[in-house]
Amino acid sequence: MPAVEKRDYYEVLGVRRDASEQEIKSAYRRLALQYHPDRNQEPQAEDRFKEASEAYGVLSDGEKRARYDRFGHAGVGNGGGGVEFDPNIFGDFSDILGDLFGFDMFGGGARARRRPRAQRGSDLRYDLEIAFEQALSGTETKLQFTREQNCEECKGTGGRHGAEPVTCPQCSGRRQIRRQQGFFTLAVTCPGCKGAGRVIREACPACRGRGRSERPVNRQIQIPAGVDDGTQLRLQGEGEAGVNGGPSGDLYIVIHVKPHPFYERKGDELYCAIRISFPQAALGCEFEVPTPWGLEKVEVPAGTQWGTELSPLKGKGAPRLNGRGRGDLHVLVHIEVPAKMTREQRELMKQLESAMPAENKPCERDSLKNRIHQLLFRVVGK
Repeated sequence: MPAVEKRDYYEVLGVRRDASEQEIKSAYRRLALQYHPDRNQEPQAEDRFKEASEAYGVLSDGEKRARYDRFGHAGVGNGGGGVEFDPNIFGDFSDILGDLFGFDMFGGGARARRRPRAQRGSDLRYDLEIAFEQALSGTETKLQFTREQNCEECKGTGGRHGAEPVTCPQCSGRRQIRRQQGFFTLAVTCPGCKGAGRVIREACPACRGRGRSERPVNRQIQIPAGVDDGTQLRLQGEGEAGVNGGPSGDLYIVIHVKPHPFYERKGDELYCAIRISFPQAALGCEFEVPTPWGLEKVEVPAGTQWGTELSPLKGKGAPRLNGRGRGDLHVLVHIEVPAKMTREQRELMKQLESAMPAENKPCERDSLKNRIHQLLFRVVGK
């Protein structure tokens, strides 16, 4: 049977004949990741992977590449039978492929994939309810919560009396154990230390070897003036302790402000409603409005209607969190109608009603409209 003609190695890797070593290495890495049998289950994938590996084995070696450039496959093969496959030439790719597949594919002492890394601690949330006045003026308060932090008994080592972990005897601290499987040397996470490389001989009784325990914490904090409902304050490093020397998480304080019976808040603006009598609305008046920062005089013009907003009181609203002044206080007018009146008050109201012009007498105006409608109905009915 005639031998199958080999493809040109430069064509296999998809590079020019004057390609640099780095270009050849990058081309092989791309093909190896694309056609490796553990990633690609297509029928031709394994053959393409072996072909690319063979091409790289020649072109990555300066002496073999020179012979190949001069004599072709005959210069590097055995009578046209191909090159001898040497897996050691791929040691520099063991970190790349090992990170991808989770093993040392060429047995060349690659880095362990899973190393214990320093991990940041978890963030915590604390919901704090404060009064409306405290939100405007700021306050100091005490927080009580629990969090996981380094065990005081073992100082975070997890060993009794603070004993440090020792090298894992099963993997000798390499964090992985190697198993031969045909051509490949597989490196899997050590079951003894679970990839940590070290084990605890005798666990701390307080934290049971975890190195962390849940403990109550008390903190005195300052709430700045101007916080609103839903405001979040971050206390850096007050969350749970990190793992393997990692930094602690943060504590997020979510503010909940109790509603106020007189003021309504929208951002930095405050709103309130004052109640005046009908004569005050008709004749106009002056009176004092309570603001969070003291009493302020306001003028109610004559003829003010229900729901009218008076001129805002500048700088009498809520403080701005950035410290640049305060918002305004908006005053709305509500006119009170007495539910009960004395005989004298009723007589005076009747006199006022009689003295008012017809256009200001809605009852009479509506009565006239009704009589007109009735008349038109009779005419149309006939």
